Amino acid sequence: MNPLLQDWSAPFGMPPFAEIKPEHYAEAFAAGFAEARAHIEAIATNPEAPGFANTVDALERADALLSRVSGVFDNISSADSSPELQALERDLAPQQARFASELASDKRLYARLSVLDAQRADLGLSGEQEEVLKQYLRMFRRAGAHLAAEKVARLKEIAARMASLGTQFTQNLLKDEAAWEMPLAADDLAGLPEDLVEALAAAAGERGHKGHCLTLSRALIMPFLQFSNRRDLRKLAFEAWEARGANGGATDNRAIAREMLELRAERAQLLGYGSFSALRLEAEMAGTPEAVRGLLARVWEPARSAALRDADALQELMAADGVQDDLRPWDWRRYATSLQKRDFDIDENEVKPYLQLDAMIEAGFDVANKLFGLEFTPLEIPLYHPDARAWEVREGARHIGVFIGDYFARPSKRSGAWCWRFRPQQALNGQQRPIVVNVCNSAKPPKGSPALLTFDDARTLFHEFGHALHQLLSDVTYPSVSGTSVPLDFVELPSQLFEHWLATPEVLRKFARHYKTGHAMPEDLIARIKAAENFDQGFATVEFIASAMVDLDLHLGPPPADPMQAQAATLDRLAMPAAIRMRHALPHFAHIFAGDGYASGYYSYMWSEVMDADAFEAFEEAGDVFDPATAQRLRKHILAAGGAGPAEAAYIAFRGRMPGVEALLRGRGFPVE
Repeated sequence: MNPLLQDWSAPFGMPPFAEIKPEHYAEAFAAGFAEARAHIEAIATNPEAPGFANTVDALERADALLSRVSGVFDNISSADSSPELQALERDLAPQQARFASELASDKRLYARLSVLDAQRADLGLSGEQEEVLKQYLRMFRRAGAHLAAEKVARLKEIAARMASLGTQFTQNLLKDEAAWEMPLAADDLAGLPEDLVEALAAAAGERGHKGHCLTLSRALIMPFLQFSNRRDLRKLAFEAWEARGANGGATDNRAIAREMLELRAERAQLLGYGSFSALRLEAEMAGTPEAVRGLLARVWEPARSAALRDADALQELMAADGVQDDLRPWDWRRYATSLQKRDFDIDENEVKPYLQLDAMIEAGFDVANKLFGLEFTPLEIPLYHPDARAWEVREGARHIGVFIGDYFARPSKRSGAWCWRFRPQQALNGQQRPIVVNVCNSAKPPKGSPALLTFDDARTLFHEFGHALHQLLSDVTYPSVSGTSVPLDFVELPSQLFEHWLATPEVLRKFARHYKTGHAMPEDLIARIKAAENFDQGFATVEFIASAMVDLDLHLGPPPADPMQAQAATLDRLAMPAAIRMRHALPHFAHIFAGDGYASGYYSYMWSEVMDADAFEAFEEAGDVFDPATAQRLRKHILAAGGAGPAEAAYIAFRGRMPGVEALLRGRGFPVE
């Protein structure tokens, strides 16, 4: 019996993780595709006149089994992969793309939707139904349902090929990250804090080595670059990190990136757009490439000026250290740590003992309780990996959903952090509550030791939990607009907004407690953290905007013959500071090449930050960062609403107006003109 095809009888409808084997997926996907195609054929050939119920509602229900199966597979193949799952991924990706293309290019379905569009004024639709219909029409038009058959066929070929390429890109990165290691002798550990030394020992043990070993886990390599006294080893580590996806051989991603850019440009041309960027941004809040470029340009110069001032200070520290060389990318984090210590008396080794992973998880829960009345109760249930844990989420007597946290790095997990849903909230067939997971990549401590976080790690945890709350508090009817199913440049608003609560004195005083003594973080340390809130923002902003500008340029106009040269040209135009590299170079820019997710959309984090900075100011203006009235507006108009209405209207309903860029500039410590 295939557990993926049975009724899920576990508490809260949880997937039967303990029973699922890799060999179950192919059969389950085949059944899901078959069932969905049968439902779609029935809708397309329905002799009754098109109505909202027999067309849109029916389409929303058509792929229920397929969505359930893919909801499990898509997260586990990223969070706990294996050679078997990777082979399945390569096989399934084009099948999933082919199915999506078949659906969205079906002229019979498009004709039925077009009838509803023409009759829209007479149908008595709710605001949510209006939005769902609008999104279906857009999806069909962007799949070419209105085009001639030969163009539709080519669009289907492009979609299938893109899915295969995106899967290969991701798997190449995972292989490069898993393959590289650097054994460390005792004198290679100079300058490293105790918890990092322990984590490097644990990494060696996981790989069957004695002693200590550095890997390309972000949770290891970033603190190594911060603290290592060995400049030669920092250089080797940084260059290995930069070379992911560009090492030559079978895992090299450069040809994949070039082909994906060519296919995206061809798709845009077939659909009548001047560029892929124009196609992509049409449905986002930004609307046009020009609007995106305007935002990025507004922030670039103040960020670059701040970064150059910091570079001069770091160069002086290097010289004082006896290093007679220019500041290099593998030096920045090391000397920025020293500069922060000098100017703000903040040492990460002083902060980390107060940021226990479990305490920071509880801090996120406590903020959600104060803002929205949510309570989190641990669940003892089978999950997909021993490191994962689960909580039931309730509001009083009401079940809200299940939250899963999977926080530790491992070789089977891709790098980064993300939020996924095993099941979305929806009420089309009775109220279905969500099952949501946060996946992070913190270093796993030795058995019996607590996991300690950097402040950036804790911020990432809060960020992903903000996404989870967007899913958990969703209160819509239709699954296609549930939770985070919103425009790309709106989806980061709840996550980035939630980050603000981490640095508040109210949270730090209660949850930042020393893992040995239990003492609260000293008030003077809280004050120093607050004073250093904008430290190194020039660096962080420059490396982000460089990546966003490269992404935008690559997707404007004809595809470049050599994307690496195009990347270099953009950086030259920006006058990129020599000691800073873009956050994601093309061969490992998974945001834009693991799929279409953030292609021509990496800017969206900053577009959302314009809103999140302004949104937190709403709480500050109320005189209470937990102000109930402001929290209620946030919940009603943004978190609960999902994509059931236009994003701009949702923000205006919450704040009363759209924001300018000034709050973002203030938040990053840059001058406001």
